[in-house]
Amino acid sequence: MAVVANDLDQWLYLFNRGEDFEAYHRFGAHQVGDHWEFLVWAPHAQGVAVVGDWNDWQPAPLSPIGDTGVWRGAAKALAGQHYKFRLTGPDGVTREKIDPFAFAFERKPGTAALLADLPAHDWHDTRWLKDREAFPPYQRPISIYELHLGSFRRHMNDAYLTYAEAAKVVIPYVKKLGFTHIELMPLMEHPLDKSWGYQLMGYFAPTSRFGPPGELLGFIDAAHQAGLGVIMDWVPGHFIRNADALARFDGTPTFEYADAHRADNVRWGSWNFDLGRAQVQSFLLSSATFWLKECHLDGLRVDAVSNMLYMDYDAGKEHDRNRNGGRENLEGIAFLQKLNRVAFSAVVNPLMIAEESSAYPGVTKPVYLGGLGFNYKWNMGWMNDTLAYFSRAPGQRDVHKLTFSFVYLRDEQFILPFSHDEVVHGKKSLMHKMPGDRYNQFANLRVMYVWWLTHPGKKLLFMGSEWGQFLEWRDWTQLEWRDLADPLNAKMQSFTTNLMHLYRRYPALWRGDHDETGMLVTIGDNPDALSYIRRSPGELPVIVVLNLVTKQRDHFRVPVPHGGHYRVILNTEAIAAGGTWTHVPRHYVATAVPANGQADSLDVILPAMGALLIVPEPAEG
Repeated sequence: MAVVANDLDQWLYLFNRGEDFEAYHRFGAHQVGDHWEFLVWAPHAQGVAVVGDWNDWQPAPLSPIGDTGVWRGAAKALAGQHYKFRLTGPDGVTREKIDPFAFAFERKPGTAALLADLPAHDWHDTRWLKDREAFPPYQRPISIYELHLGSFRRHMNDAYLTYAEAAKVVIPYVKKLGFTHIELMPLMEHPLDKSWGYQLMGYFAPTSRFGPPGELLGFIDAAHQAGLGVIMDWVPGHFIRNADALARFDGTPTFEYADAHRADNVRWGSWNFDLGRAQVQSFLLSSATFWLKECHLDGLRVDAVSNMLYMDYDAGKEHDRNRNGGRENLEGIAFLQKLNRVAFSAVVNPLMIAEESSAYPGVTKPVYLGGLGFNYKWNMGWMNDTLAYFSRAPGQRDVHKLTFSFVYLRDEQFILPFSHDEVVHGKKSLMHKMPGDRYNQFANLRVMYVWWLTHPGKKLLFMGSEWGQFLEWRDWTQLEWRDLADPLNAKMQSFTTNLMHLYRRYPALWRGDHDETGMLVTIGDNPDALSYIRRSPGELPVIVVLNLVTKQRDHFRVPVPHGGHYRVILNTEAIAAGGTWTHVPRHYVATAVPANGQADSLDVILPAMGALLIVPEPAEG
C-alpha cells in the first residue's frame, strides 16, 4: 500500500512514538502504478538515495520529510529488480544498506533487497482460523514438532527443498505422527546458514533459500487445511553485525543502543536492539504483526527472552544495573509487555511463547496483572532435570529430579521442550543420552517420552527424536532417515506416533494442564517408581505408572480412583513398541486394597524400565 500524503503526518507521528504496528504498509518499497515509492528511517543521515538495477546503481536521491528522521522518494522500476539504500552519515561516509522493511531478498551470498510488494496469497484456511478463534490454546491439546527446514530433508544433490516441496513432504509426515503444530526455526532472511536463522537481517522477508515469499504462505495455508498450526521462532532481542544490514544504519547507532557496552551482545556476536527507542519498537512490533496477521502464523516463539529481561545476562555485564540499582532491563520488560498486547490485538488467540530460562516471575501472567503477557513459557528447569535424571544409570538416579517439578507446576503455563538446543554442540541426541546398551537406551527413551507426554504442560519435540536418531543434529545435511531401516528405530517412530495420538484421544492428558486438580500424584516417594492420575471433570482419567529400574515388578500395587474394570492403553515393553513382551495383559480389576491414600488399587505386572497407561472401562449395563 502506497503512502497517502494526507495520512503521512499521522503515520509518522505514530511511528516516532512507537505506536505504528503495521509500519510495513508505509516503509520500504511499494509499487504505485509504474513506479515504486520508498520510505526509510535514517534520522542522522546527511543524505539518502536508492540505487538499483534500473539505474545501473546510480544514486536517486530521497528527500527528508521535515524533522521526522524519515526520507522519501520514488523511482520507475520493475518488480524483482535489486536495490539498496545509499546513506551518507554525519561523518560524511557513504554506506550501502539493506531495506529494513524489504519483503524479499536475493539469494545469498548477495544481500540486496528485491522490489516486491506485500506478499499476496489466495488463502483457504478460513475454517482453521475460525476454529482457532473459537477455542483458545488452553482448551486444546498442543504438541509441537520443531523443525529446521534446511536439514529435515534434502534432494539427492544436497539441495534444499523449496517451500512448496516441503509442504508436500513435511505436512503429511507431521500430520501422520499426530502432532498438532509445526514450529519452524527462523525463516526470516539471514546471511549465515550456521546461525540457523537466529541472526537476522530481514524482519519482513521469508528467506530466499527455499523459494519466493508466496510459497511460504502456501506452506502455512496447506498446514492449516491439514489441521496443523504453524509457529515460527522470532528474534527481537538482537541482530547481525554485518555492515550492510541494520548496524549503525545511518552512520550512527540507530537500531542498537547508543551505549556501545549495552549494544554489544558478546554471547552471540551480534548487536542488541535498543528496545526503549520508540522507532525500534514500531519496527519490531510491525514485524510481529506482519507474521501473525499477513502470513497467518499461529504464534511466535520469542527467542532469548532472558537476554531482554536482564542487564547482566551477557558475558562481561555481570555488574550492570538499571537506574534503580536492579539487574532487570526495564526497557526490555516494557517492550515484551507491549509486544504481547500488540500480538493479542492483531489476531485472536495467537500462541506467544517465551524461550526463557530464568526464574523471572509472571512470564505467562497477563500484562494488566503485572506479568509479561505470554501465554506459554518453555519449562527449561523441567527439561534439564528430566535429561539429568534419564541420562544417568538407574542405580545413580535421584527421583527428586523428577518430582521437584510438582512444586512449581502452576507457577507458569508451560511447554515441555526437547528442542534442537539439547541435541547439538556435543550434547548428544536424546537417544544417545540414554544409558545402557542399545536395547536399554530405547527402553529408557520410551519411558522418558511417557513422562514428557503425561506431565502437565504442552509438548515440543525436535525432528528426528521421534525415532531415536543416534547422531546429534547436523544442520548441514538432512536427518538420518536411513535409521528407519532398523526395526528398533522404526518401532520407536511407531511408538511416538501412538503416544501422540493417545495424547489427543484422552483429554485428561491435556485439559487439566492449568488446573490444580489436573494431576494427582499417588506414588511420589518411591525412588524407583512413580504413579499419578491425569484427570479433568467429565473426562476419563488416565493412570500413569513408571518403573524406573531394570527389574520387572510382579504384584505391583497401583492406586486407582475407584473400583471396577481397567484397561491398559499403553505398555512400553510391548513388542510393537520395541520391547520384548509378546503377551501384554490388557485388563485388570480393582480390589478394595488401599494404596497411598486411594481406597482401591490394581495388582499389575510392571515391566522392567517400562511404563503403563491405564484407564477405567465403562461400567456394564
